[in-house]
Formats: sequence, structure tokens, C-alpha cells
Amino acid sequence: MAKARELKGRIRSVQNTRKITRTMEMVATSKLKRAQDRVAAARPYAERLGDVVRRLINPELAQRYPLLRQPGEVRRAAVLLLTANRGLAGAFNANLIREARTQLRELRAKGAEVELHVAGKKGISFFRFLGEKLGAAVNDITDRPGAADAERLVNGLMERFTAGELDAVYVVYAQFKSALSTPPATLQVLPVATPEAGEGGGREVDYILEPGADEILSQVLPLYVRNSVYRALVETAAAEQGARRTAMKNATDNAGDMLESLTRTYNRVRQAAITQEIAEIVGGAAALE
Repeated sequence: MAKARELKGRIRSVQNTRKITRTMEMVATSKLKRAQDRVAAARPYAERLGDVVRRLINPELAQRYPLLRQPGEVRRAAVLLLTANRGLAGAFNANLIREARTQLRELRAKGAEVELHVAGKKGISFFRFLGEKLGAAVNDITDRPGAADAERLVNGLMERFTAGELDAVYVVYAQFKSALSTPPATLQVLPVATPEAGEGGGREVDYILEPGADEILSQVLPLYVRNSVYRALVETAAAEQGARRTAMKNATDNAGDMLESLTRTYNRVRQAAITQEIAEIVGGAAALE
């Protein structure tokens, strides 16, 4: 009966674990819906803002606007990695970290001096464990990132790019294609890409600009960069909830399968014990005759 008691304890443990994972799955599902709404709200604005920038700029403007400066060679770069503050999301954080390490390795292989900036406790703890020096470590961004979060992540990098201290800035984030498809991606936010010669939409469309294009660009370009980082933040937040929901659903399903297996084993052990007891009683009665 010792084995039966052990199995019963394991069954209770798995039942409690399944309750926890099921609750976490429900919470992640609720958060995912709100995160999807934020992604859906951010995309149209980002697309229209990007369209405005593409229509206004042309290759000649790169000499007049620092954020459009296209260095001939990337000698100094910054990589901004967006990760989660919590785990229990499958391979979500591991995939982002792997993507960031790939970017660091490729840039350094080309001779660039690269500094790493990380948002999210999981990424921070991993790279600190490796001994990687972090340019910035931000661990207080919630699962509802706002424009202010994007500003404090990228404003300093924009200033350094404008001053010529950086030649490129990349953001490693999770693309939110669907709850089941959240691949890691790298987005170059600086310098702002300019259309190729002959592709500038600003001269092909008759616009009346108030104030002039120069003043508009001086305001729109920093906004465009900050919004690119904000969009990466909201997509990563949604991807995290999608990954966590999937991981917790798989954990709940696996707990159910384990519970069935343990219950069958427990029933067999208990049945064998009862059969043995009956046999002993019958044998004892026969011996008394």
C-alpha cells in the first residue's frame, strides 16, 4: 500500500499543477485579447506615418537631417533587445535572445563595435550571466507598454546617432503574426531608410504642406523612430501572451494525460492489493478447515 499512497500523492500534485496552468492559460487568454487590440490600433497609425515619411524624404535630404545619415560603413552600432519580465512562455525569450546573439555576432564579425541594450528581466539576467556589458537595462516595462516606454528606450540612442556616436540602431523584437506565430525579428530603426532614386513619393504627388516640408520632417522623423520602437513593444507584448497561453495550454493537456496514466496505475495497484488481501483471507480460511 506504500506505492498506492505514493501514487495518490503524485495524483494530487498533478491535479494542483493542472489547476495552476489552467488558470494561467485563462489569464494569458484575457491579456492576449487586450494586447491584440493594442497591436491592431497601432498598425494603421504606423503605416500612415511611414507613408508620410516616405513621401516627404528623398536621398538628397540625408545631408540635411541627421536621422537620415547613411554611413558608408557601420563602425559603431546599438542593438536594443525586447524580452519579457517573466518566464513560463515556452521558447519565447530563448528565441529572442538567440536572435540578438546572432545580430551581435554578425555585426562584430564585420568589425563593428556593438553595444547591447536590453528591456526585460529575462534578457537582462541572461546576458549578465554571460558577462555581457549592457548599455542599458530596463526591467520595469509592463505588459501594457506605452509611448513613454518607447521614448525612454530610444531617445538617448537618437541623440547619440545625431551626434555621430552611433552609425546604426537595431531593435530585436517578436513579430505578432498570430497567437501561434510570433517569430523573432530584427528591425533597423536608425538611420531612417530613404527611398531609392526615382522612388521618392513626395515629388510625384501634388501636396500643399503647412508648414514647409523641412519643418514637418524635423518633427516627423523623431516621431517615426519612436513609433517604430513602440510598435515593436506592443507586438512583443502580444507575442508574449500568445506564447504563454500556448505553453500553459500544452502544460494543462500534458498534466491531464499524466493524470490519466497515474490514475490507471493507481487503480491497478489498488486492485492488485485488494486481490492479494482476498487471496490471503481465503487461504487463511482454508487453513482453518
